Amino acid sequence: MASSPPEELSINADVLIVGGGMAGAWAATSAAQAGAKVVLADKGYCGTSGVTAAAGPGHWWVPPDPPAARDAAVANRVASGLGLGEAEWMYRILDQTWRTLPTLARYYKFGVDDEGRVNYRAVRGPEYMRALRQQVLSHGVTILDHSPVLELLARSDSSIGGARGQRRQDGGRAYQIEAGAVVLAAGGTSFLSHLLGSWTNTGDGYLMAAEAGAEMSGMEFTAAYTIAPAHSTMTRTMAYAFATYYDADGHELDLPFGPDQTIRLARALQRGPVYCSLHRLPDNIKARLHTISPNVPLVFDRWGIDPYRDRFEITLHNDGTIRGIGGVRVHDVDGTTSVPGLFVAGDNASREKVAGAISGGGNVNSAWALSSGVFAGRAAARVARGVKTGTSRFRLLGLGREPRRRVQTVDLTAIRASVRAEMHPFDKNLFRTGKGLAASARALEGLWTELADHDHTGTIASRETAALLATARWSVATAATRNESRGLHRREDFPSLDPRSANRLLSGGLDQVWVAADGPSATTGTGQLEAAS
Repeated sequence: MASSPPEELSINADVLIVGGGMAGAWAATSAAQAGAKVVLADKGYCGTSGVTAAAGPGHWWVPPDPPAARDAAVANRVASGLGLGEAEWMYRILDQTWRTLPTLARYYKFGVDDEGRVNYRAVRGPEYMRALRQQVLSHGVTILDHSPVLELLARSDSSIGGARGQRRQDGGRAYQIEAGAVVLAAGGTSFLSHLLGSWTNTGDGYLMAAEAGAEMSGMEFTAAYTIAPAHSTMTRTMAYAFATYYDADGHELDLPFGPDQTIRLARALQRGPVYCSLHRLPDNIKARLHTISPNVPLVFDRWGIDPYRDRFEITLHNDGTIRGIGGVRVHDVDGTTSVPGLFVAGDNASREKVAGAISGGGNVNSAWALSSGVFAGRAAARVARGVKTGTSRFRLLGLGREPRRRVQTVDLTAIRASVRAEMHPFDKNLFRTGKGLAASARALEGLWTELADHDHTGTIASRETAALLATARWSVATAATRNESRGLHRREDFPSLDPRSANRLLSGGLDQVWVAADGPSATTGTGQLEAAS
């Protein structure tokens, strides 16, 4: 006799946090400190899932005194952001990070520098995330581990009032959370590069935001390629600032560390295998590497390689929006979106106004994850105070869509592989051309048609596949629209930066992707927008 499915779990909260990485944990803490009843739902286990837990992230960390130091840091970042960063946002991120990070000392033992001063800037990822989980729990937050959110819930006025998901370790039990406000902190996506810690990062938050009516911004800035030992996904780059590179014949390659190194390294990899040696790494870093980033030397230890004497083969992986820039458009530094009741933080949000058109790395990205989480949690709690829960009827925003044609088996694994095949090769995503982007767009549209026509949308795998595919389509469409090279976005057919195009590009749409210039001062021409569509 078949057993009946378990009864749906129903939960009420003031604020729901979707995602339990760095941004989500800080958002949950902030909302609870503001007096809200908070639930945090994580696809994995809050404290170990996400890219921070496998890293040794540093934060953008500049003391307030002397003020000239922050002024210089912001001015440098504005200049390197190539017209897309905003100084006001940068000052607020710096200030919030400076004031907030030391408050974790109750749960995390910060290191000290050579002069005995506490070093708050750099943290050890595994311990950092474990401490954040302890902090979240200490504030009375309810954590739902292994409980992916599958869709958002909208009230009759289209404001967001909760979410539905599944409890993976409770027999797939469905749950529904009604909340006054929702913070999406579900991370970005590396388009399945298998970057360590990114297994749960499939762009789910982007898909849910788009279904609610929010826009993306900066999705062309997703070609963030980072170095790793070949046959490894350990893309932690600090040590490679001191690397020496060789071709297969042992000849040293002219690949100096700097902003153009990734491009030159990719060109070399297109010609053949590239090998690396870390013999120039300073002794003080060698001595501390096992503590700073323990996963980096672990790869070599397992292979029996001494990276300071032996040469090893390297490659480049695309880390997408995790080290890239794009995400949900943020209207204010507090994570406000165009959808009432919906906030975003961390990699789920566009970092353009803080990082500009270049990758923030752990530096700016970590400060953004922390501070945007704090801001969004606090703002969500404020909004939730004005919402009376338990009285609304909800509209399902994701799983309610039926296939456009008859349901039939769709090979989700093959679709995922096809997305990866469009978003990882250098000649398609790093060295972009109009012709190549058009070919990628056709391939991705065909995959979306297959998914929308025939797939039943109720499974976790289906939702993840749809999120990956939608994110790739927005990335390709905005890349085709930006007819210039700026920061992480490079066009072989438009190799120069166009001063007239220092504007942000919005994108969105599910069955029909759209791209538009952001703001009345934008200069992207109508012809460019038509070309992208």
